Amino acid sequence: MSERFSFTLHGQDGKARLGTVSTPRGGIRTPAFMPVGTAATVKAMMPESVAATGADILLGNTYHLMLRPGAERIARLGGLHRFMHWPKPILTDSGGFQVMSLSGLRKLTEHGVTFKSHIDGSRHQITPERSMDIQRLLGSDIVMCFDECTPFPAEETAARASMRLSMRWAERSRAAFGDRPGHALFGIQQGSVFRDQREESAGALRAIGFDGYAIGGLAVGEGQQAMFRVLDYAPDMLPADRPRYLMGVGKPDDILGAVARGVDMFDCVLPSRSGRTGQAFTRRGVVNIRNARHRDDPRPLEETCRCPACSHYSRAYLHHLFRAGEMLSGMLLTWHNLEYYQSLMAGIRDAIGRGAFGAFQAARLAEWGQGDIEPL
Repeated sequence: MSERFSFTLHGQDGKARLGTVSTPRGGIRTPAFMPVGTAATVKAMMPESVAATGADILLGNTYHLMLRPGAERIARLGGLHRFMHWPKPILTDSGGFQVMSLSGLRKLTEHGVTFKSHIDGSRHQITPERSMDIQRLLGSDIVMCFDECTPFPAEETAARASMRLSMRWAERSRAAFGDRPGHALFGIQQGSVFRDQREESAGALRAIGFDGYAIGGLAVGEGQQAMFRVLDYAPDMLPADRPRYLMGVGKPDDILGAVARGVDMFDCVLPSRSGRTGQAFTRRGVVNIRNARHRDDPRPLEETCRCPACSHYSRAYLHHLFRAGEMLSGMLLTWHNLEYYQSLMAGIRDAIGRGAFGAFQAARLAEWGQGDIEPL
């Protein structure tokens, strides 16, 4: 097992890339989807269950973990991996997105961000240096630079000022991170929907030098078409020999479109959040299990799915669980959704390896567009 972080590109099909991120805690097959474990858990799932879906890596959240239970406490208890019983790699975001979303509860300066906790109103400060320290205490395998997530819409002048602040913070993050063999630091490209700003940001990040590069400031309300227009050029601005991570994305069609444009890594709360609200992803679209049409339906959610929800239970039973308010509903639907996402990523990797990604993408999008209209 390698003692250092590395990325191996095995092949390409168009811009779609097949690779492996190597870490001391195991390999990450790319393109990869990272389930979100905000507070040291993927909601409604045991760690072993998440691993059983095929996930190679989880995402944790610096902001939430620093507030509760506290990074220092997690460090005393052996680090985040031991704390949550997840032996595989963990990526932690820097806390920037969550802090920026606090709106009136925060104050932004060149030094960092001072904010009030959404839990108890206590005051805290995150700087690039503090973010790196928190993520070190957590023991993250992949650490994200502290940045300002530029809101959308943003005027060009405001977006540029935000991006340049993030680049200064990226330099401070790099200096504070230091040399940590086996751990990686990713820079985050900003620039909203402005191509010249994306190029400037990418140039600044390349000059600093990172183990991987994220594309930030998307999936914040701009819509899929605008996001794809940025992704038509943004990944190409980043080094080809490093992994590229699109933050906070997304829906299955978002992922397919982003892979086609050269993105390697993804995360999103959608599969787990949807599972808790009675929505299940299938090859034909999203099933709303709460709908009355499912109450007498003996079929599984997906005939070909191997998850427990599909292997053992009918749509009628899942409908009953949700309507009865049983927590097993969210557990089973979340497991199914994570299984769906990991199956999608496995299919993407296989298709790229065979040089058939374009056909795979077209077939999946066409099938998805049919909707859940199969008769009983």
